[in-house]
Amino acid sequence: MSEEQGGKKFDPAEQFRGVREAYMDVWAKAMGEMVNTEAYAQQSGAMLDAYLTVSQPFKAALEKAMVNALQQLSMPTRPDFVSLAERLTNIEMRLDDMDNKLDRIISGIAKPPIPQSSRTAAAKVARTAKKNGRKEAR
Repeated sequence: MSEEQGGKKFDPAEQFRGVREAYMDVWAKAMGEMVNTEAYAQQSGAMLDAYLTVSQPFKAALEKAMVNALQQLSMPTRPDFVSLAERLTNIEMRLDDMDNKLDRIISGIAKPPIPQSSRTAAAKVARTAKKNGRKEAR
């Protein structure tokens, strides 16, 4: 039953695909226009507020039940992890402060050594000054 028309095979589903594409284009355009209205934004906001208001007690009850279950199983809870993270952050900050203080102490103590050639030159200047009767200038 495949007839060739001008070198192409006849495909009955091709017409349905064309109708479907036209239908989808019309719906996409209509939905885009509807969603971009102020009334739609207000209704969506009202529905979201209502959902959050209604679900809040259930969320709190579920969270309480989960904390109790985890405590019964001797497992850490979310507040335990939050507390541990805060403590580790505090320790890390203190270590950074101590590292900075140690760097300042080391830089204050460790002065660059005087090279040997400079020491001998300073000694010669001092001996020459003594011979000439002058005081050593430092």
